[in-house]
Amino acid sequence: MKRKIRVDFRKNRSKPARDKTWTRGFEEHKFENDASDHGERVRTKGELSRKRTIVQDPSQLTTESTTAGELPSVDTDACFPGRVLRVHGLYSIVETDNGYHVGCSVRRLLKTLATDARHVVAAGDRVWIRLAEGAKFPETTEPVVAPARASNPSELPFQGVIERIQARHGVLGRSVRGREHVLVANLDQVFFVVSVVEPELKVHLVDRYLAAAQRSGFPAIVCLNKIDLAEAGNYQRLVGGWERLGVEVILTSARTNLGISRLKNLIHGKISAFSGQSGVGKSSLLNAIEPDLGLRVREVSEVNAKGKHTTTTNELIRLKGGGWVADTPGVRQFDIWQTRAAELEGLFADFCPFVSLCAFPDCTHTHEGRCAVRGAVDRRLIHASRYHSYLGLLQGRE
Repeated sequence: MKRKIRVDFRKNRSKPARDKTWTRGFEEHKFENDASDHGERVRTKGELSRKRTIVQDPSQLTTESTTAGELPSVDTDACFPGRVLRVHGLYSIVETDNGYHVGCSVRRLLKTLATDARHVVAAGDRVWIRLAEGAKFPETTEPVVAPARASNPSELPFQGVIERIQARHGVLGRSVRGREHVLVANLDQVFFVVSVVEPELKVHLVDRYLAAAQRSGFPAIVCLNKIDLAEAGNYQRLVGGWERLGVEVILTSARTNLGISRLKNLIHGKISAFSGQSGVGKSSLLNAIEPDLGLRVREVSEVNAKGKHTTTTNELIRLKGGGWVADTPGVRQFDIWQTRAAELEGLFADFCPFVSLCAFPDCTHTHEGRCAVRGAVDRRLIHASRYHSYLGLLQGRE
């Protein structure tokens, strides 16, 4: 049985701009003597004006956490299920379950609901769409061959509207200026790509990636790329430290095809994402896995030895060998979204055996006496770089 519920508007729609010249205009027209005290209100009072009523069908909700986009019910007989491939501002490219690509806008209701995310739709989202009025998929018994990747949703022959967004799982996201930036949703695994040189390996960035994977609950795999440009033995200790944490590490090189066959086996039949800094070789690895992708690649800047932003949008790509892979833009900073300071210790697996041994239950492992975690760092049971990564994340939440 359907029910009505009250939901919040987005913050930027809560308080409409007010014309501050009313009093000045009133005085100019000399209406002061006719002024009287009226109790009538043009709009509803207080919080009532910042909510709206929507219809929800409990049978369409999942057992996972409810999101704003999941709230509205839809007519499943008139809508089509699909997956978001790419987001272009207010428009998205959706591949329906019957194989068609549709350029979609977002239902106005979804855009106005309160949410902490920068965008209500993200690549990888499972959605329900409604075709534009008069549009209809051709009736055929032959399997539909998905068209080539379109650069603009308006170029697609079918247009529609995203009516509903299903609950997410396996979200790869980060915090940007107090808002959640969802890179890709509904992932089975994430490959964190780092390079030994050009650009230089940032161990602390990897620690942040691993903490984010621990929080989201999906497996994390570290790709140590461009290994052909350095001596692999120099990184044996670092690789061993990650593997002791239960993290799978793959040595790769798009130039020599080292580790490519292993990557193919791991991504087969799964939804995966490749994430990392600009210039570490994410697109090059994907081109090596499936040459027909033809993803753009660029050289590392000679000025600052940093990667240039070649991939500019998150894109989910269907692989001919089975499965999906998301190529994400390079990031230079990565902060975990909505994690309290007290929760950080649980995201570092090597801290867990020592946390319960601290003298104080609310120990922050920074200055307290008889701290078992700091003692483990002194005895080299916890690597010092891991502890510094923890401190960096903690400082951002204090």
